[in-house]
Amino acid sequence: MNDRVNSDTTTSRKILRPRRLALLGTVAALGVAVLAASPASPFGMTSFIAPAQAAENATTPPGFGDLVAKVKPAVISVRVRIDQDNDKSAMLQQNRMDQDEDSPFDQFSRQFGFRGQGGMNGMPRQRHQVITGEGSGFFISADGFAVTNNHVVDHAESVQVTMDDGATYTAKVVGTDPKTDLALIKVDGKKDFPFVKFSDQKPRIGDWVVAVGNPFGLGGTVTAGIVSASGRDIGNGPYDDFIQIDAPINKGNSGGPAFDMNGNVIGVNTAIYSPSGGSVGIGFDIPSTTAKLVVAQLKDKGAVTRGWLGVQVQPVTAEIADSLGLKEARGAIVDNPQDGSPAAKAGIEAGDVITAVNGTAIKDSRDLARTIATLAPGSSVKLDVVHKGDSKTVTLALGELPNERQAKADEGKAQSGNGTPRLGLALAPAGEVQGAGQKGVVVTEVDPQGPAAQHGIQTGDVILNVGGKPVANVGDVRSELAQAKSSGKNSVLLQVKNADATRFVAVPLA
Repeated sequence: MNDRVNSDTTTSRKILRPRRLALLGTVAALGVAVLAASPASPFGMTSFIAPAQAAENATTPPGFGDLVAKVKPAVISVRVRIDQDNDKSAMLQQNRMDQDEDSPFDQFSRQFGFRGQGGMNGMPRQRHQVITGEGSGFFISADGFAVTNNHVVDHAESVQVTMDDGATYTAKVVGTDPKTDLALIKVDGKKDFPFVKFSDQKPRIGDWVVAVGNPFGLGGTVTAGIVSASGRDIGNGPYDDFIQIDAPINKGNSGGPAFDMNGNVIGVNTAIYSPSGGSVGIGFDIPSTTAKLVVAQLKDKGAVTRGWLGVQVQPVTAEIADSLGLKEARGAIVDNPQDGSPAAKAGIEAGDVITAVNGTAIKDSRDLARTIATLAPGSSVKLDVVHKGDSKTVTLALGELPNERQAKADEGKAQSGNGTPRLGLALAPAGEVQGAGQKGVVVTEVDPQGPAAQHGIQTGDVILNVGGKPVANVGDVRSELAQAKSSGKNSVLLQVKNADATRFVAVPLA
């Protein structure tokens, strides 16, 4: 939303380094795991199986053959060709293939299935270079619409898809959404492609999941596992809401589907956590609920529009909740409403806490970002807001998130810890420091061992208010600190401005 709530960061390929999350660059694999229970106990006695458990065992499928036979024809291999001369993006410059063995790009390119032409065996590389990449996808309609990852087809000059039976077709890119890493492509000329549907239900943790794709360019491959977790935030952007699965997926699985036992797509494979570059059983899928909304817009208009609130926000930590007198650390606190934004026009101010949207509770700033992003520009929303200790409802019409604005939810720097009313700061009125403006007090010196430094306050920051009240000099700051302590608060809330943004920091009091 600066929208730091309503914009997402674009998805980019990441090298599969130890302890890093990485986008998958080649195709998906699915393995079948069948659990069989022994009728006898380790002590030679027949083990007792409760009737409910026996009934469950009786309905557990012995394998995934029927399911795979049903869905695998709809899964495709996606191969792209990128002409480097026509691509000026930073992504391509970073991910290009250097054929020299000593090149720092060589290992990266091999990992993601990219192959360059030119500059081999120590010879000077040519300016014109062609890069190819491979990924996965799946048909969602009989007339040839298919889903894959944005990072698979991004900047592609040509796209070729190969079906399970070996048939090859040329595809065109209908639209892409870098913020969710989704893309829609289209194969023309036929009306009877096999296709699969998105699931209408959110999978439960522990449900079976079957993934199909093209790992390492090997061709259609199947693996199986369970849903390990949901709502995962992997630091990819403010809209992260991934499903975590343990079905092995590897490079080349990007864009491939993950299925439930009914053959419906519950997610789109997009990233893995890997110390080695291969699967360690931690994969991340874009949920079908997200994919359906994005794909529908891409099909309709080739791009995605999102609602825009126009505020920079951060999570409500325990310290911030205490300083504001909130019962629990939930919601998103507004650092700064953007001038002219829907939020500013509706009277939302810095320090307000947004606790619900249209009656649905907001967990934190990232939850607010995701919720607003799913709403259409121009739609009317009701926000539950805590304003200076009082609860109220604000109704406003959302704007449209500008394409160039990369909204992110500022996670803030406030941390828990012990401190004293002495913040460890040297302060001066802003009006006495050139370039600091006329409001607040400027931090001229910071004790690196003090509580303020431990909470991210730096020299040059301007403290605009303390405990919700504006401050103009050191005396004001001391007075508000004393007031906060005498009222029994364990921390005091500071509104701090620097060259980048305005934020709230809760500093603990002894």
